Amino acid sequence: MLYERLDARRADTARRLESVLHDETVGTPQALTERDAAAAMYTDRLAALRAAEHGLAFGRLDTDEGERRYVGRLGLLDEENEYEPLLMDWRAPAARPFYTATAASPEGIRRRRHLRTRRREVTAVDDEVLDLDDATAASQAGGLTSEAALLAAVGARRTGRMGDIVATIQSEQDAIIRSKPSGVLVVQGGPGTGKTAVALHRAAYLLYTHRDRLARRGVLVVGPNPTFLSYIGQVLPSLGETAVVLGTVGQLHPGLDARRAESPLTAAVKGRAEMAAVISAAVRDRQQVPRRPIELVVEQQRVRLDRDVANAARTRARRSRRPHNEAKRIFHKEAVRLLADQVARTLGGRGLLDSGDLSDIREELTESRELTRELDALWPTLSAEQLLTDLFSSPKRLNTVARRLPAADRELLLRDAPGDDVAANLRWTPADVPLLDEAAELLGDDGAEAAAREAAALREEVLYAQGVLDVLDLEEDLDPELLRATDVVDADRLAERQAVRRYDSTADRAAADREWTYGHVIVDEAQELSPMAWRLVMRRCPTRSMTIVGDIAQTGDLSGAASWGEVLSPFVAARWRLEQLTVNYRTPSEIADVADDVLAAIESGLAAPRSVRSTGVPPRAVRVDLVPGPDGVRTATALEDTVAKVLAEETGAVGDGRTAVLAPAARVAALRERLLGTDDPEADGAEVDVDLTAPVVVLPVTAAKGLEFDAVVVVEPAELLAESVRGANDLYVALTRSTQRLAVVHAEPLPAMLHRLHQA
Repeated sequence: MLYERLDARRADTARRLESVLHDETVGTPQALTERDAAAAMYTDRLAALRAAEHGLAFGRLDTDEGERRYVGRLGLLDEENEYEPLLMDWRAPAARPFYTATAASPEGIRRRRHLRTRRREVTAVDDEVLDLDDATAASQAGGLTSEAALLAAVGARRTGRMGDIVATIQSEQDAIIRSKPSGVLVVQGGPGTGKTAVALHRAAYLLYTHRDRLARRGVLVVGPNPTFLSYIGQVLPSLGETAVVLGTVGQLHPGLDARRAESPLTAAVKGRAEMAAVISAAVRDRQQVPRRPIELVVEQQRVRLDRDVANAARTRARRSRRPHNEAKRIFHKEAVRLLADQVARTLGGRGLLDSGDLSDIREELTESRELTRELDALWPTLSAEQLLTDLFSSPKRLNTVARRLPAADRELLLRDAPGDDVAANLRWTPADVPLLDEAAELLGDDGAEAAAREAAALREEVLYAQGVLDVLDLEEDLDPELLRATDVVDADRLAERQAVRRYDSTADRAAADREWTYGHVIVDEAQELSPMAWRLVMRRCPTRSMTIVGDIAQTGDLSGAASWGEVLSPFVAARWRLEQLTVNYRTPSEIADVADDVLAAIESGLAAPRSVRSTGVPPRAVRVDLVPGPDGVRTATALEDTVAKVLAEETGAVGDGRTAVLAPAARVAALRERLLGTDDPEADGAEVDVDLTAPVVVLPVTAAKGLEFDAVVVVEPAELLAESVRGANDLYVALTRSTQRLAVVHAEPLPAMLHRLHQA
């Protein structure tokens, strides 16, 4: 009956969508906008109904009163029986005991049933009896709810795409998912504790519970890299939520997806909080006064634009505290006023001129192209991109505005200006985007960019309208005596009548607007964000309704977080709350024991999450048999050959699962060529997406954060340790990506912290 109701609801939604799309009665811009909004709503609803097909109902609650409540991905009502609930949405308050009830605290629930399905077929049923008086009640090992379903889910083969956990949410996770949206919530959790899944399900829960507020503003989810976003991209749609923008820091400047590569040291300099002062100084540096007086003749009157005039106008503009491009109008107006007074004095003093005369002089000065050109040179209209390009390509400018930075850091920031033929995503690095955002905030918009966008949109409308008119004009069966469409309207007029900006959803509007503020922001792998990146993220959520998810022990970025207090104190002082996830569902205990030794080396006293599962397969270390050769060529070949052999063994063991080779960045290109037969996709200097659905991927550790695989082969841990000052953190990340098997291949001596590895 559930699927019958789902089919009926889906068919009804499809009919409504079809009706909206083919409604020809609307014609005004407002009506068209309303139609597009309705179409987007029905499209989103239809997508949610289709996604529910893959697991509509996954649970049942039997209450002490004999009532049965089915729990699923969405709510369904029985329209033929006084709208009795057939299926409860997993986010509804009445569904919460499915995740929180225990034998010690059954919450009025006698039995909890877990349904495992494949599309519309039930493949397994697991029952938990919560009545302590029932002789068949089983104790819950480790305090886990839905243990059988949970272990089946975490033990299943990976697919290269993250799945939802609605059927297996644990009590500590549920408490975080359902916590109030106000304020800053920090979720600290070690590898495998489900931080990402909790964050995404929290987004879905908040949109369900606080839809009136959040659906209008949307939710922003910030992830560490494009590969990670590809990995989690299907989770929220599968839960029926689309009012969410997913992006990396490098994608939070509209129209830009920054992929240019740069050294970690350069990125670390750009990430420092001091760069905010550098950008501010760079803006002020472009507000100039002339070195020598500029003599001009305007309407046969000589004017002298000197330092005093320009400095007075500049001071007036700066005191307005408006962004640079907006304050430019004040600079122009004040300079013209001062120059008009100068002309008046030349003509015998203001006493001989009335207000109309002075107004005429100001108008003549304002209309002078030569004067406007000189004033524009002193106070130019700037884009954020232009400001940073000019700054980083000029040693003189950089030394002027960044004097407080060490000379070595200024040297790291210098780079040649990219040519016009360089794609936008290769002009900028992810670390540049917070600087672009800082610059855009200080520069503001004088309307030129908006006007350019509108003009481009209008040109597209005109071209389309002209095509429509051309088709109408070519109709052969039209009577030549009859009035044609082109006789009463041209393409420009038709385009103006029909032009209306359309967006598919709140997410589309938000992603296109740099100044958009979100109802809630979720930051995953938040320990990696630099102080400058945090400034960008905080601008997106002035209400500070945020969920920050991460693990300080996994911080790999040189400008990343050392503590949550250090990260948050500049923005919210001590007004934030901390929740801990303590159970490791992903990593088998055999691998967790090895990783825990690395965690202890990072910082003594850090609590490791408790692993709840075991595979019986010990992680192993495989030493490379070195063959002496010139320049280490044979050594490198031997390493790659050994990795290939170990990889074949691991992929054979996991069958149709997913295996990752995690290596030092310098070895990734050679390993990809040897193991996959492909050139390094990052050889052109661009960060690219990796197909995680492939059976085998080769990644640097920095690109593996937040991901999981059935088997992992870690290459040269000693090199990983030496690659960065936070090499131990990177090694900890690499060791904890596996759900089943781990192998470590090494030519250099194995670090002492890995002494628990089984020597193969």
